[in-house]
Amino acid sequence: MEFLMGLWNFFNYNIFAKPAFFIGIIVFVGYLLLKRPFYTAFAGFIKATVGYLILSEGSGGLVNNFRPILVGLNERFNMSAAVIDPYYGQIAAENLIVEMGRSVSLGMSVLILGFFINILLVALKRFTKIRSLMITGHTMVCQCSLVVWLVLFAFPNASDLTIIICTGILMGVYWGATTNLTVEACQELTDGAGFVVGHNQMFGVWAAYRLAGKIGKGSKSVDELKLPGWLSIFSDNVVSSGVLMILFFGVLMTILGPDLLHEIDSSFAATQNFAFYVVEKSLKFSVYMSILLLGVRMFVAELSESFHGISEKLLPGSMAGIDCAATYGFAPENTMMFGFLFGVLGQFLAILGLVVFHSPVLVITGFVPVFFDNATIACFANKRGGIRAVAILTFASGLIQVLGGAFAAGFFRTASYGGWYGNFDFEVFWPWAGVLFKYAGYIGLALVVLFLLAIPQLQYRRNKEGYFEIATDYEGAKAKKMKSRAEGSGQNG
Repeated sequence: MEFLMGLWNFFNYNIFAKPAFFIGIIVFVGYLLLKRPFYTAFAGFIKATVGYLILSEGSGGLVNNFRPILVGLNERFNMSAAVIDPYYGQIAAENLIVEMGRSVSLGMSVLILGFFINILLVALKRFTKIRSLMITGHTMVCQCSLVVWLVLFAFPNASDLTIIICTGILMGVYWGATTNLTVEACQELTDGAGFVVGHNQMFGVWAAYRLAGKIGKGSKSVDELKLPGWLSIFSDNVVSSGVLMILFFGVLMTILGPDLLHEIDSSFAATQNFAFYVVEKSLKFSVYMSILLLGVRMFVAELSESFHGISEKLLPGSMAGIDCAATYGFAPENTMMFGFLFGVLGQFLAILGLVVFHSPVLVITGFVPVFFDNATIACFANKRGGIRAVAILTFASGLIQVLGGAFAAGFFRTASYGGWYGNFDFEVFWPWAGVLFKYAGYIGLALVVLFLLAIPQLQYRRNKEGYFEIATDYEGAKAKKMKSRAEGSGQNG
């Protein structure tokens, strides 16, 4: 038993919690299962791992560069507020778990059980209709901590084993059902790249995919916007994002002032001019976005090809659920910026509403949800509904993130430790699930599991003929769909 625990700890801390190596190993195994030469598999491992590390540098740079500015607003206006950000939410949940006399290691036990349940659901896809496996390890760790707290909040007297079993089942079913929810959307966006979103906004992706065509009917795509005269320079993503970030963050940094920024941002040197600091800080948005997109292109190319080996030999018909940033390489580059800006506007309006109406809980914008949620939703909204759908849906997402976060942080007591998870699924799904746990007990927990299991069944009923084929042979499924439409049009004619 000690040997097995040591083996698991090695795997957990060095591979599962390090998504770059986890992705790299999956690529390596996938190529071997495809009977590619060892050197090809090894090269794929290197490229996929380096690609994911580049993506991590880009996304981490975005978060670390702008987080002090957003958190600084809290200090400037002396607000006692919860930051809606997954890492603040994780820390708050872990503090509350310890306060209840439990160990934060419960989350890792939940992760193990949940991951194997997700594998089982995919292996039994003939019955479950679940086609996707969540492999975004760092996100899964954060999610487990908060959901452990939601279950412990509802069942404070339950044993550790009961908490692990209940939460493990919840997480495994959630990962399977919600990543599966994005299969059709991701295959359409990427033209059959063979992966799905496995992050924190799967319900948001599905909503954008379903609503954008109705909201943005007739609207131009982001890349079709033609700007006249000197405004044409904004057609370049680097120029447009740089200028808009200077204006947006320039206003925020001016409000905060150089004295406070010197205190909260170690990168602001005492000898640096404030105006140049503002420009440098803002332009780093373009820098980190370029880095992120480079990493996306590297690891997605390897994963898309090699995962066919996993899909054919180990988990037939399965798809990998990966970081939402993987979708950014399949949308016009300005799309992410528009999603971020409209999401910020929605969040700021909602925060103003909390202040005006004297909400008992105030929240501070977290960069992770406001950028990664809304940039991701924007990619799918633009694909089906153009710039109008991007604007409306990401603005609505910003409102939901703040209002849902304010309710959840107050109800589940995480505001007392300064944070809530903040991402879309943790505003539209997990709060009401937690309320059901609290007031309906184990019946409520069972209802949530049944609800999640029903989602893929309903998806299957919409398209029984091409449901599994769209994951394994997108081109074939697309051809059949076009043929069916043509035959339908001919009959109507």
